[in-house]
Amino acid sequence: MSQSVATARIVGVSLGHRTLAEADHWITALTPAPVLACTHLVATPYPHVAISLLTAASFETGPELATAAGEAAAGRDGRAVRFPGVERLTGELTVSEILQRSAISRVEVLGGGPADPATVVETGDFVRPRFRAGELVLITTPAAGGRLIPFETRNPTPCCADH
Repeated sequence: MSQSVATARIVGVSLGHRTLAEADHWITALTPAPVLACTHLVATPYPHVAISLLTAASFETGPELATAAGEAAAGRDGRAVRFPGVERLTGELTVSEILQRSAISRVEVLGGGPADPATVVETGDFVRPRFRAGELVLITTPAAGGRLIPFETRNPTPCCADH
């Protein structure tokens, strides 16, 4: 009896998503879910969102991979939508709990450096860390009561929605 061995691989996908929300929706609908999925803002050949996927097994995409997807697959920098532990980052958690429950390596306060491990983060059930130099970093901003909130929110204000 032969066994198949799943090998991890990175795939770059450029499907022409115009917004982060469209790309997020596509990623969250994947079955099986990728181990890590990041979005990448790409300017060429036209402005769109490319996606890089780290899969535990082979993953086939229908469309040809564009040059932009190749850049996304390099994983230089990206906004993580799927990552180990994302499903456990709901409600209010301390920075320490976020680090213990997920693949996030660091939690930073925008413009202020590392967050205190005891500080509570109100996740809003929407956590999008940045994949930078091989690690996931969650950027947060101060909130009322000495708490933190993720810098990126599910419903950004219109002035910031396209940045």
